[in-house]
Amino acid sequence: MRRNEAAPASREPLLRPLSARSAVLSLLLGTHPPELPAKDIARLLDGFGVGGSTLRAALSRMVAAGDLRRTGAGYRLSDRLLERQRRQDESVRPRTRSWDGDWELVVVTATGRGPAERADLRTRLAALRLAELREGVWLRPANLERPLPTALDAVAERGTARPGRPAGELAARLWPLDTWAGTARTLLGHVGRAAGPADRLTAFAAVVRHLLADPVLPPVLLPADWPGEALRAAYAGYRREMAGEGGSRADGA
Repeated sequence: MRRNEAAPASREPLLRPLSARSAVLSLLLGTHPPELPAKDIARLLDGFGVGGSTLRAALSRMVAAGDLRRTGAGYRLSDRLLERQRRQDESVRPRTRSWDGDWELVVVTATGRGPAERADLRTRLAALRLAELREGVWLRPANLERPLPTALDAVAERGTARPGRPAGELAARLWPLDTWAGTARTLLGHVGRAAGPADRLTAFAAVVRHLLADPVLPPVLLPADWPGEALRAAYAGYRREMAGEGGSRADGA
């Protein structure tokens, strides 16, 4: 069994310095619609130490790589990255329903797959906020308002179940809840201390990465004082702030 395989090594998150490319993507992924004029991108990245020529070169490379599309108004996320934005949006505002005790169950049945295919499937299942109980058996509480992709039918059997083990005990076994909460609280501290635009964007990029790893469990299965909503509220406020500064239309997050 791969218990808590994705648990970070420590409670202190790694605040990765953002390259020009990463900073541009972070801005556009948080913008609705995901398009900004070049002058707004340059203004919002003021304070990053990215010169005009460096930014222009980065934008050109991103267009060539298929990350961005050049439009009459500026630069827009490519279709390939719109799915990433959808996942990011869902991590900030996950759609949930009341939980009746059922668990989603996915059992991988496909055989003969290579290492790359197996790794890709594991990544897709984890992105659906499922956790692996043992080899090929993935589950989570059925409290999310989202269908499982029909493409899973080619490689797995899907259904619902009610495990015999107490739900709280099973959730604690599947997800590193205390570690996630500790990292979230540390990130909230970073956000509160970040003053300049570069520090704030760097901190909130880490917030987004962390929210993507939130299992979004029913409240009854979470430890006391779970900081998930506080982290989401902080990021939603930052998105409103950036939407106002960019002159773009926010989505009401």
